[in-house]
Amino acid sequence: MSRRFFSYHDEETVSDDSLLNLTPLIDVVFVLLITFILIAPILKFDRIELAPGANLKKEEATPIQSRTSITIRVFDDNTITINNRAITEKDLLATLLSLKKNYPKEIPIVFHDKAASFGTYQMVKNAVEIAGFEQMDLFLKP
Repeated sequence: MSRRFFSYHDEETVSDDSLLNLTPLIDVVFVLLITFILIAPILKFDRIELAPGANLKKEEATPIQSRTSITIRVFDDNTITINNRAITEKDLLATLLSLKKNYPKEIPIVFHDKAASFGTYQMVKNAVEIAGFEQMDLFLKP
């Protein structure tokens, strides 16, 4: 008498995808992760500091000899001056539109204090773009 053994899986239903071994892939991912975790604290990222004229107090701000007639300064308390004249956020765009009309070829120079918020920089940048200036110089200390 012969016995027949029945299996739950038919040979035709077993696909090649179910036999794929993921162990080497997982090993490589873990090695990369551990390498990144070990190296990340060692890396030094450069800190960007602004030009010396940017972090002066409002009273100490001296005009910088430059090729442009438009100097925008953002101080640590997020106040904005254009050509050493205090400007409110509401008047920023109108002032820049007027300067664009009077000095169409000029490129504005922006000095942004590192203690000022990024939102103020973004507001100034957007106003400069809306006013029609194609370029804007941002002065940084190397």
